[in-house]
Amino acid sequence: MSTKRRRRRNSESNDLIESTSPSGQDEHEKPDLRGDKRNIAVLLFLYILQGIPIGLIAAVPMLLQNRGASYKQQAEFSFAYWPFSIKLLWAPIVDSLYVRRFGRRKSWLVPVQYLLGGFMLLLSVHVDRWLGGDGVEPNVPMLTLLFFVLNFLAATQDIAVDGWALTMLKRCNVGYASTCNSVGQTAGYFLGYVVFIALESKDICNGYLRDVPSDEGMVTLPRFLYFWGITFIVATTLVAIFKKENDVEDAHTDARYNEEHELNIHESYKVLWDIVRKRPVQILAAILLTVKVTFAASDAVTSLKLIDAGVPKEKLAILALPLIPLQIVLPLFVGKHTNGPRPMDLYLRAIPWRIVLATVATLIAYATPYLISGGEVPFYYYVLLVTSYGCYQVFLYSMFVAAMAFFAKISDPAVGGTYMTFLNTLCNLGGNWPNTVALWLVDVLTFKQCSTQSTNLCLNKEELQECTKSGGKCEITFDGYYLEAAVCVVYGIVWLLVVRKWIRYLQDLPIRAWSVVAPIAKKQR
Repeated sequence: MSTKRRRRRNSESNDLIESTSPSGQDEHEKPDLRGDKRNIAVLLFLYILQGIPIGLIAAVPMLLQNRGASYKQQAEFSFAYWPFSIKLLWAPIVDSLYVRRFGRRKSWLVPVQYLLGGFMLLLSVHVDRWLGGDGVEPNVPMLTLLFFVLNFLAATQDIAVDGWALTMLKRCNVGYASTCNSVGQTAGYFLGYVVFIALESKDICNGYLRDVPSDEGMVTLPRFLYFWGITFIVATTLVAIFKKENDVEDAHTDARYNEEHELNIHESYKVLWDIVRKRPVQILAAILLTVKVTFAASDAVTSLKLIDAGVPKEKLAILALPLIPLQIVLPLFVGKHTNGPRPMDLYLRAIPWRIVLATVATLIAYATPYLISGGEVPFYYYVLLVTSYGCYQVFLYSMFVAAMAFFAKISDPAVGGTYMTFLNTLCNLGGNWPNTVALWLVDVLTFKQCSTQSTNLCLNKEELQECTKSGGKCEITFDGYYLEAAVCVVYGIVWLLVVRKWIRYLQDLPIRAWSVVAPIAKKQR
């Protein structure tokens, strides 16, 4: 490896370490916001925009459930969540190809955000027809395709904004980038999910926001999409005209800024391959891709079961409000317990508690039809939901922050950004695939019988139509969700007993066991 290339990679890793360290800044520099306040505001705004489509995608399953979508259709739509889990596949392309005169990050940010706005406008015209309702079957394949593209564009925007943050801010202020990311994405998700569900509900609007009742909410999904489509286009135009990407030039001439270094596409993918070939990484990948099977039934299906039982979807969304302060404080609190040499100890301690609380969520889902009388949901029931979900969040964040701390500890500093992104991708993918499978299996494991024909099972559309014609109704005789939940709990206990020793083994390895710099250097000599 040439001296120039080695120096380039080492410098890149230093920048990334600064951006992911607890303080988020160079240990010898104190934050100085002079000249960076506007940049921080721009970053925060871009991350808020990024959170909007993420929140909208989270709201669609609620709408589909109310329109009679099956769990297999919910599983199909869950693929729309996947782009953020696989963005590593095209991140090197975003980092390597650009028009220098326009700006390395703006070359992707501007067209991607225009496409985001365009897709929202397209969806606003057709989404009601594709959602179905009033006897019309939802067009789930079309919804999945378009929302997958929408999330793909949001993930690509995330790659561009994350990279721009390192050069947009001064070195001493780069820690604010992660704050903008977490706060901005949370705010955008809140707008796209909680605010939309609340304003779309006629009950919430008539009860709290209107003097004269109406038969629909204050906004519909088409109107909401149209508003944000226009907002994206206007905002992108303003960024393209008024926000010059001269930070890159500053980075090369001003030591206050992080220097942005370039790896070509071949080098980037070669680094990924060298990481994948490491034996400890392969063991860690197996752990990350299997651990969340334990919680799949609880995480993916329980909220939909509550809606089936009669809990209003808008009330479930609003229950997220009291948990927002908890979600902000938890990472800060948990971070104090993961800064030591053994962050995965907390990870292991959190798993049993999360299993217990996932079981509690299943029991609540089972008891919900009996706790809701006459269609009215009692106040104590909502208190029970918030309390159990809040406790669940404590241990969820404990696992998340512990894993992130471990990733930061083992990532080779010479290729820190690529290493961290790869491990984060595994972590996200390990949550998405079990959720998709769990949703798909609910219908497979569930048995329904026609109320007027004791020997007729409702296994397909033809049998359902035959039952309906005979004046009957398909009733659940065995709910596969509860079998799934039980299997997941047993799996989790066995998984913990078997894998605990491997997690401790990985944590005890010396840092050099994770290094990929030596193999790279050796091959390039």
